[in-house]
Amino acid sequence: MTEVGNSRDDSVPLDLLQSLYLNPILSPTSSSSFARSAAPAPASASTHTRTDSVTTECYGPSTVRDWPAAVAFTTRTTFPPVKKLAPQQRKRILVTGGAGFVGSHLVDRLMFLGHDVVVLDSFFSGNKTTLSHWVGHPNFELIRGDVVEPILLEVDQIYHLACPASPKAYQRNAVKTLKTSFIGTQNMLGLAKRTKARFLLSSTSEVYGSPTVHPQPETYWGNVNPNGPRACYDEGKRVAEALTYGYARQDGVDVRVARIFNCFGPRMSADDGRLVSNFVVAALRGEPLQIYGDGSATRSLMFVHDLVTGLISLMDSSYADTPVNIGSSDEGTVLSWAEAILSLVRDLRAAGQISPLPAGKRESVIEFLPEVVDDPPRRRPDTTLARETIAWEPKWTVQAGLEETIRYFAALLAE
Repeated sequence: MTEVGNSRDDSVPLDLLQSLYLNPILSPTSSSSFARSAAPAPASASTHTRTDSVTTECYGPSTVRDWPAAVAFTTRTTFPPVKKLAPQQRKRILVTGGAGFVGSHLVDRLMFLGHDVVVLDSFFSGNKTTLSHWVGHPNFELIRGDVVEPILLEVDQIYHLACPASPKAYQRNAVKTLKTSFIGTQNMLGLAKRTKARFLLSSTSEVYGSPTVHPQPETYWGNVNPNGPRACYDEGKRVAEALTYGYARQDGVDVRVARIFNCFGPRMSADDGRLVSNFVVAALRGEPLQIYGDGSATRSLMFVHDLVTGLISLMDSSYADTPVNIGSSDEGTVLSWAEAILSLVRDLRAAGQISPLPAGKRESVIEFLPEVVDDPPRRRPDTTLARETIAWEPKWTVQAGLEETIRYFAALLAE
């Protein structure tokens, strides 16, 4: 696969995206295939230059004690190339939660496509380093702020992704999670109403709870525990959906709702408690892969590039009637995913593509722990609606996505 995207207009070369998360020290040059195909503009028009304020002679490994533990930075002096769009084609797009795992990949794609992107993030669970390669670019703006506080901006589209998505993060402050889902969504819908911007809510498969229907279509109303430990997120997203369609019916706001299923990829937090990151990091460190329950619960895994393509396709489509499932039908048991990740890590080590095990460590084993409360026993989306309305379906195999993710975490842990 050489490109990601759902059509020629929204496709971006894979090597450009990889340069930002697999090898951040190396910056793409204007000779990239994307720069050549962007538009009939001078090469210099698609690349912006940053002036260094200090030199590496003053601050480098030979002059800073305990390098790189003391300080670390990239050597990028130019920004990645972006498309040169005509003013009437370029949109001003707000991405709330844009410093998070999914949000940062969405921002990368929108920037490469030539739009003006504003990121609003409180950094409760996001990370500034995921967007550091865009800071200073004339098409990019980063605002540290919380969606629970009103904000005045002029925008054409709003991708509302702000909300901790991993159980460990959203259970750390359940009330904050609920406020983000309700008040934050209300504020962003109010902004969309005032500016007449199109609004996309990133909802979740958790609105289905522990489903009694399999696979889960958008018409299924769910089976959610309203006062369990996961209710702050599950019910928060359900009320966010109700609020979104309330604004659509009452005030005519142009809305889209994406119900996102299990997603993985580079830039996941190493300790966020999600299946793939937990298993990959443990396997790379030579630690046990911990499974909660007997491992028979199922999950359907989708690579992050497919998710971003789905979000952009939904935002740009004319379909607004109901939520749309964005997920993969590659369903497997938690135990089978653990075994697959272990096998891939061993193969990549044997091929010399990732570092060997740390000294004194043996190959990881699988261990079983008590089952988690309200953990869904089965999870797989019915994506018929996405295929029929926005012409979207996943293109990445789980194996290809896992290899990409393993390489990312291997490089991260090596640092």
